[in-house]
Amino acid sequence: MSLPRDPDFGTPERTSPQSVSLSIDGHAVTVPAGTSVMRAAALVESNIPKLCATDSLEPFGSCRLCLVEIEGRRGYPASCTTPVEEGMQVRTESPALAELRRGVMELYISDHPLDCLTCSANGNCELQDMAGVVGLREVRYGMSGENHFDAASAAPVDTSNPYFAYDASKCIVCNRCVRACEETQGTFALTISGRGFDSRVAAGESEDFFDSECVSCGACVQACPTATLMEKSVIDKGQAERSVTTVCAYCGVGCSFKAEVKGNEVVRMVPNKDGKANHGHSCVKGRFAFGYATHPDRITTPMIRKSIDAPWQKVSWDEAIHYAASEFKRLQEKYGRGAVGGITSSRCTNEETYLVQKLVRTAFGNNNVDTCARVCHSPTGYGLKQTLGESAGTQTFDSVMDADVVMVIGANPTDGHPVFAAQLKRRLRQGARLIVVDPRRIDLISGPHFEASYHLKLRPGTNVAVANALAHVIVTEGLVDEAFVQARCESPAFAQWCDFIALEENSPEAVAELSGVAAEDLRGAARLYAQAGNAAIYYGLGVTEHSQGSTMVMAIANLAMATGNIGRSGVGVNPLRGQNNVQGSCDMGSFPHELPGYRHVSDEATRALFEAAWGVPIDQEPGLRIPNMFEAALDGSFKGLYCEGEDIAQSDPNTQHVESALRAMECVVVQDLFLNETAKFAHVFLPGSSFLEKNGTFTNAERRISRVRKVIPPLAGKEDWEVTVALADALGYPMPYAHPSEIMDEIARLTPTFTGVNYARLDALGSIQWPCNEAHPSGTPFMHEGEFVRGKGRFMLTRYVATDERANKRYPLLLTTGRILTQYNVGAQTRRTENTAWHGEDRLEIHPQDAEDRGIREGDWVGVASRAGETVLRATVTTRVQPGVIYTTFHHPESGANVITTDNSDWATNCPEYKVTAVQVTRVDQPSAWQQRFYKNRDRQRVLLAAAHTEEA
Repeated sequence: MSLPRDPDFGTPERTSPQSVSLSIDGHAVTVPAGTSVMRAAALVESNIPKLCATDSLEPFGSCRLCLVEIEGRRGYPASCTTPVEEGMQVRTESPALAELRRGVMELYISDHPLDCLTCSANGNCELQDMAGVVGLREVRYGMSGENHFDAASAAPVDTSNPYFAYDASKCIVCNRCVRACEETQGTFALTISGRGFDSRVAAGESEDFFDSECVSCGACVQACPTATLMEKSVIDKGQAERSVTTVCAYCGVGCSFKAEVKGNEVVRMVPNKDGKANHGHSCVKGRFAFGYATHPDRITTPMIRKSIDAPWQKVSWDEAIHYAASEFKRLQEKYGRGAVGGITSSRCTNEETYLVQKLVRTAFGNNNVDTCARVCHSPTGYGLKQTLGESAGTQTFDSVMDADVVMVIGANPTDGHPVFAAQLKRRLRQGARLIVVDPRRIDLISGPHFEASYHLKLRPGTNVAVANALAHVIVTEGLVDEAFVQARCESPAFAQWCDFIALEENSPEAVAELSGVAAEDLRGAARLYAQAGNAAIYYGLGVTEHSQGSTMVMAIANLAMATGNIGRSGVGVNPLRGQNNVQGSCDMGSFPHELPGYRHVSDEATRALFEAAWGVPIDQEPGLRIPNMFEAALDGSFKGLYCEGEDIAQSDPNTQHVESALRAMECVVVQDLFLNETAKFAHVFLPGSSFLEKNGTFTNAERRISRVRKVIPPLAGKEDWEVTVALADALGYPMPYAHPSEIMDEIARLTPTFTGVNYARLDALGSIQWPCNEAHPSGTPFMHEGEFVRGKGRFMLTRYVATDERANKRYPLLLTTGRILTQYNVGAQTRRTENTAWHGEDRLEIHPQDAEDRGIREGDWVGVASRAGETVLRATVTTRVQPGVIYTTFHHPESGANVITTDNSDWATNCPEYKVTAVQVTRVDQPSAWQQRFYKNRDRQRVLLAAAHTEEA
């Protein structure tokens, strides 16, 4: 199977490898066949006037402004829809063309409000620009009689969307917004309704934007050439004065943005067309939900207190830093060197994460450092390292445009990674086939102009069994790519794997009973994946957050190796990282057993390298993982924690257990933007800086390293890396960095995969995918080309072992968790934006059959009880979930989703088993004990914070 491929995402012109030579305004130019005259003209800097055409949408040819003259051809064809031909002679300027263009523009302006001086788009309006380009100086036609302006003005401006407004009176019906919704986003939420002067953009079935299927990605706003669709922030604040290119701080796609600024205030975030991860597209979070950075809840002054029941005291930076350092020293003197440690966050930059692990290993003198990747993608690192030799995904996001079959396992891209999902949907509309492996019906299963070929609706916890069944079909039906395996993989391991996978226990018929997936669907999906020309696997937390998370990652790698789907475009094993810098936080050595570059602390040569650079001995024994820190705190041996950017009290499982551990510590230092749930147990609060207030780098899910650039000054006066440096200095270990670029230079000196990375090269190239070294100075788009990083690929045995967390008579339902489009992780950022208009609370999805059995109706409050605890949520009755399975999100702390998740975890990495919790659901009329305690604690913290404000005053 081989499908035709469109060019790169965002440049949809149909071109071919053949070249065509032509002349434009007397300049010779050679371009690929299929290129439009307009694009060819741009190459010789003949910029043809246009309104309906953009470089990111299919040619449309409606505005009639881009007319040209072609020798030997009658009339004046539109350059955007006219393909080049060999020997073509094109003129883009002539008296006749000038007159035609002025006449076209005059008609547009005659039907448009002439309020340029007071219009929010003034100075940044394509209609205004084009009027100047064509030399329009007067409009002979008045607005008397029937016209579009009067008809549109009768309709009120649609301000229903929290972030942008729609003013029909300024619409020129160019269709760019409609086409952007279709081609770029793939939602198909917009149409043009009416005819003639009554034509206007309609959202859904003439609904307002908020109530329609619009997902607020901003593609329509960006495509609009007038003020018809305009950001409310621009309407309120005016046009920006400057822009700074930076990277989104939400999911692992790593979209590039131009932050447009007026003074020190961000006016809007505009997706960067040169961004290699997003090509000018965005989602509602990155595009609009940046207001949290200047929210009144931001803490901008350091605070300390002797106990968690005492009022906060606002202090200077020096006093807070030295108090924290003195407490850590005291604890180590009293309880031993291993009594303290640090936790970093995937919201932090590479440089910040690197410094935290360096501080722990040098100033603390132990390896007690961990990261939030522990609770999401640590199985990815382990599983891919064992099989392929490198703890990272294999492809670029653009690679999906070469895939013939895509298998999505345990991921919900339209909600979790929406910009990648838009690209995937585009490929599906072109004809690629889709297999979804998920216990819940996600949006990708059916969309405009595509339908999944298979939805393997497995029971939570049976991932490995399903993967083994797919492999069983591939092995027993002779679908293995023998040539690839023989050349690229370890033969003994492959033979052993084949013997294991061919066992009857792994057959689709055997697996069907325990997984709930029909044997014929398992066989059909396996054949489709194995027989594709190019087949790619994309997976998420529905793979890793299981007791067999690492086993499942290895099973996925086995599938890819067995079918030869590694090492080229359109294939691969692709983890969709949840947060913006999960990949980078792992790369930087933030696990207790690894130094930067995934090198074990027990390796003498590696330790010698870092000891020489850092000037102190490094402990050869791995330190404590996050769960071990909690256990050690409860047994009295772990007493101090430096926690940067991570809210473990909300994000980690078994909330009561986590809170008990935090309460047992004598010094908890929290560095963050807001007083989060963990800060309730803190003794020192160090204000953090948002992504808009710092310099550094993020590494996205495709290993792409991108610059984070300071847009506005830090509200608290320090960037996060400066805080860590100050703490290290106070602990007696100087870190004399003047800028994050110097930190990256040190990372490059000590980390083989980053050898060629520096800020100058990042500025020149825009971004770099590691490995970047002498052999690959511009980075490595595709991993494992020619050979695997470990040499030969290694097949691993992946025996299915049922989780200990099973449904029974007392807890008959299985709870699984996930995310929603408009909220992010624990919601600390998005809950402080207008995104709450779409998702103001976490809800519990329950199948109609289970709801009826319990007397539950839509919107009822229901109690959810597990072996770990209980909480209360509002019910949503839906067939998205299957009978016996319930689902919720975890974005709101008062919901207490992790109060009921247990501390079961992956056998290799301790990644929590968030996706399988046995529960009972009952209809209730009052909050749970957890929620009553939550609100009580929240109110108490408000009193303690208010006391700090009063004392300062």
